[in-house]
Amino acid sequence: MTKSHQHHNHNNNAEGNIKTAFFLNLFFTVIEFIGGALTNSMAILSDAVHDLGDSISLGLSWYFQNLSKKGSNQVYTYGYKRFSLMGAIINSLILLVGSVIILITAIPRLKNPQQPETEGMIWLAILGIIVNGAAILRLRRGKSLNEKVVSLHMLEDVLGWVAVLIGAIVMNFINLPVLDPILSIAIAGYVLFNIFKNMRESLRIILQGTPDAVDTDKIIKIISKIPDIQSIHDVHIWSTDGEFNIMTVHVVLHEAKDMNYLYVLKEDIRKKLAEYNIQHATIEFETINEDCILENCH
Repeated sequence: MTKSHQHHNHNNNAEGNIKTAFFLNLFFTVIEFIGGALTNSMAILSDAVHDLGDSISLGLSWYFQNLSKKGSNQVYTYGYKRFSLMGAIINSLILLVGSVIILITAIPRLKNPQQPETEGMIWLAILGIIVNGAAILRLRRGKSLNEKVVSLHMLEDVLGWVAVLIGAIVMNFINLPVLDPILSIAIAGYVLFNIFKNMRESLRIILQGTPDAVDTDKIIKIISKIPDIQSIHDVHIWSTDGEFNIMTVHVVLHEAKDMNYLYVLKEDIRKKLAEYNIQHATIEFETINEDCILENCH
């Protein structure tokens, strides 16, 4: 008796969320270039260049997220889900470069701060907060790692514009141009911290580490308590994209059982695994007296 296993997409709106963020970011990048030229603000023009890089990376995320929806084939037997990770990694690298550029630009200005045209900065900052805030609200609905990294792009922009707004208001009344690079450095440091956290998660998935959301010891105990099961071993758990988790396991039975019973037992195990965030399980049955030829059976 056979049963087909469908790889459910738990984040069907990811492509639409990233698409919306892409167009919002590209639209506002054009406004930034125009506004930066009109206000003669190098800070805004620099942020426009940064947002242009964001738009490119968002476009890549959109492409990879769309590609990740393709089904499995003989080359990619688990489908294209992991391709969304490529978008997340590329985004992180671009964001890393952008943050370093911000630091390189901002640190020298601590000694030689420049006074920008503050009134135009205030209006552009308000518009920037609205546009990028709308993108974050859309991306908050998503769960994929790709969306989390894209959301970080938008959060960086919102925080940047909040800093610009606060700095512009203060500099509008007080001659304190050094406030702008100080805020920029603080924001860049926050963004870099989150970049490394997301990169660590991406690399863990690529290296097939056990997902953080999965408690392996608890799963082993739950399955071992099922009647007729003597023990389990050769447990491997990994994730394709941070959401779709896979497990392979050898289940040792007290005595041999017929195929119909094994089918029912297998479904019972899969239901229990689903409760612990395992979406796909490959189960191999053995008896106590059967020798396991694998090195890590015990």
